[in-house]
This record gives sequence, C-alpha cells and structure tokens, in this order.
Amino acid sequence: MTRWTLRTTEINLYLFLLLFLTSLPSCKDEAPATTTVSTPNIVFILADDLGWADLPSYGNAFHETPNLDRLRKEGMLFSNAYAAAPVCSPTRASIQAGQYPARMGINDFITGHWRPYEQMTVPKNRTQYLPDSLITIGEALQEAGYATGYFGKWHLGWTEPYMPGDQGYDDWRVHRRGTFYNLKSREAIFPPDENLDDESRLSEVLTDYSVSFMEQNRDKPFFLFLSHYDVHVQLDADRDLIDKYLQKVPKDSFPGNAIYAAMVEHIDRSVGRIMNTLDSLDLAENTMVVFFSDNGGLVSRFDKIPLLAKDKLEIYEDSPLQYIATSNAPLRAEKGTIFEGGIREPLLVRWPATVPAGSSSHQLISSIDFFPTFVDLAKGQLPTQQSVDGESFAEMLEGTEIDSNRVLFWHYPVYHHDRPAGAVRQGKWKLIEFFDTDTVELYDLSEDIGEQNNLASQFPKKKEELKRQLAEWRTQVAAQMPVPNPDFDPDRREEWGKHPDRQ
Repeated sequence: MTRWTLRTTEINLYLFLLLFLTSLPSCKDEAPATTTVSTPNIVFILADDLGWADLPSYGNAFHETPNLDRLRKEGMLFSNAYAAAPVCSPTRASIQAGQYPARMGINDFITGHWRPYEQMTVPKNRTQYLPDSLITIGEALQEAGYATGYFGKWHLGWTEPYMPGDQGYDDWRVHRRGTFYNLKSREAIFPPDENLDDESRLSEVLTDYSVSFMEQNRDKPFFLFLSHYDVHVQLDADRDLIDKYLQKVPKDSFPGNAIYAAMVEHIDRSVGRIMNTLDSLDLAENTMVVFFSDNGGLVSRFDKIPLLAKDKLEIYEDSPLQYIATSNAPLRAEKGTIFEGGIREPLLVRWPATVPAGSSSHQLISSIDFFPTFVDLAKGQLPTQQSVDGESFAEMLEGTEIDSNRVLFWHYPVYHHDRPAGAVRQGKWKLIEFFDTDTVELYDLSEDIGEQNNLASQFPKKKEELKRQLAEWRTQVAAQMPVPNPDFDPDRREEWGKHPDRQ
C-alpha cells in the first residue's frame, strides 16, 4: 500500500468521524427556534367599549372598517365570543391571568361604582389593581422566550408594582388620562415621552409604539398587546372623519353617531398600519393577529350626561345623539349589564400559516381563554401555582369545533346599567339570576338572540339545572355577593356616590 493510499484512507476516516460527531446532539442548552410556524408571533389588539354589532363583519351598515374587513376575509370570525365581564377592568384582568374575575375578586372596573342608598351594598374589589402574585400572560410568554410589549389602556393599577413593566412586559407605555388629544400637555402617557407632541392622536401614538416594538423584535418571537382607548367616552375624533360620517344616512333605526363612527375608523386605521408593518417586515405569514373588545357597546352614559367631548357638543346641539353612542341590536342592552349586549364581543383571528381564510366558528369563547391559547401556541407552560379557568382554542383555529356543550359563567354583583346579577351559558341556553330579587330569566339564544322571551316557567328543569350550576360555581371561585343595605332609601336609591376606595 502506498503512502498516498494511506493518506487518503486517513482523510476519509477523519471526514467520517467529523460528520458523525457533528450530527450528535449538543450537550449545551440550545436556544429554541424562533421562526417556526409552531411558535407564531402574537399581536393582540383590544378595543374599549366596542360592541359586537359595531363592525361591518358582524352586519353593521354604517361604520366603515376596510382593514378589519380584510382581517376577517383573511382569517376567522367568532360569533360566540364573550368578555368575562361587562366592564373593562375585570375583563382585562381575565385576559392577563386566564381566570374568571370573580376568582380574582375584581368584580367591577377599578375603582368601581357606588350607590350608597340602594337596596343592596355591593362588594368592593378585593384589590384595586391586578395582584402581583398572579402570573400574567406577559410573564408566561416571557418564560417561553418571547419579547413582550404593552401599549395603551391598562386600568389594572395606577402605580408600581402594578404596571405592565411589573407584570411581564419588556417594553410598555400606558394611557392614564381620559383624552384622545393633547397627550403631552395633559401627561396622558406614562412613562413620559419627550418625543410626543400635542398634534398627535392617541390611537396613532399607540400604533407608533407598537410598530417600533415589532421592528425592534423582528428577529425573535414577540407578543404585542395593543390596547386602544377608542371608542370610550368622552367621544372625540378627527374632524375630517366626523364630517365624512355626518354626510352618511344611517339605516334600520341605527343611531349613526358620526363621532363614534369616526372613532371606529381610527381603530381600523391602526389595524391597517399593524398589518402593513407585518407585511413589510415579511412576518405576516407566521403572525397571529387577534382583534377583540373588552365589553359590550355603550349606548348611553350611566349618569345620563352628554357623552361627547366638550368641543364636539355643538355637532349634535339639541340632538339625542349628544347622549347616544351606538346600538347593540339585535342584542339586548349594553355595557354594564350581563345581557348579550354587555358581554358578547367581536373576535377576529388571522394567522395565514394556520387559520383558514374566510372561516367562521360558533364555538363559545371567553376572554379567559386567551391566556391558555397563547401559551399553548408559544409552546410555553401554564403556571402550576394558580388556577387557569380558560381553555385553549388553538385547535379551533384550524376550523375544528371542539365542545358544543361548554359552560361559561359571569358574576357582576354591582349596580351599573342594571342590577347586581350573575349568568351562566351552556350550549344554546342562558340563565340570568338577579341578586336583589332572587329571580331568574332563561333564554334560548339559538332562537332568541335578543333575549326577549323568558322561558323560565316553560322549562323549570333546565332553569333549576343552570341555577344550581351557577351557585356551585360561585362557591368554587369564592365569589363576593352583595348584602342588604341598612341605609336603603327608596327615594334616593339611584343616586351615585363616591366609591369608598376612590382617592
């Protein structure tokens, strides 16, 4: 054998060993892949007080939302999606922790309503902030390797350690003043932003922060929570958009408030900018965009005062539209009630890599479900030290209906646009229990989405079954209940007072 033959054999053996060794798994901890379809980027866009019937995707013929229409066309529409409460803070807490608000003891918005002379004294929130002992959706996704950002309305505490930066968000800014303009002079954004100017509108500023966050984190998985203040009162919008809707004639008894409609379009513009940014960054295919609202649409203020910004009052001088924002028809009632108009929400989900375009789901979904769903998709771990009431709907995103007999619960033991009450829905049936009179109402939502026909006397077995389930659930979550008020005054019962916890 020649020297060349030996050398060639040695080289071949060396290459074989090198190939073998490099194919072995490393003993070092490897960072998880960041661009696989199994771990999508997640963009969660939350509107404030936007009703189920406010979007053209759900039948509205007055508002214009071309970007949300695109989101619906390219994704999935949920027809039975619910907020866990009919006001903002409890629903927002349910999203953050995956728990029913009653379990957390955050029953009303922070700090809450108060009627000192009503028939019942209502329970105060156990804490006027999201407890820092809870593992949030932000913290769970951080643990799964996601960059996390939160921009907009928080309403789960006003000071540290109860702000987004203390609750799992790497990058954050919150809106803490009730204004859509003059943000810098009114110190409406926290932490303060020296780059703000008073010419910018809130929805655009929040979108600017969100776009910057996505650009900065384009090379890693990210979770963006964009929380708009639109369409909350006092209603305000750009004048050119208002003028556009003033020229439109509403149909079918829809109030057609031009300022409210303009605010809906402000949200839509934000959604468009988010989707365009994902396109430009080549991230759209593997990014799940979720659009939701925190409670049902507000028809009129609880205190019966005009709901327009002061400099917009002249637009509807001597008009009922000073007092009317929208309509939730065909749903009954509005924000602050546990009728469908107060809790059923628009939910649109787009994820081109997985979700069938133009699809729909009739599955019962609650705001408590976002936590386990997002953690599931991120290949993360649910916290073992706290209860998670929600269920992942990740499999449903492929078009599969999972559980047609699911049970959902609500507990709203305070006065707002209605009386203290609780509710349960299972399948087509919904039962509402009023705590001040100990009476119940039963509805078949498959035939009566407007909750007009109380069937409690016709189906006594179903009524008792659901009432028992609701009572057992309240015991399970240690729900706080209203009690008789020793200061009850029938002549003053509807007076609003200052909440004892309000500074």
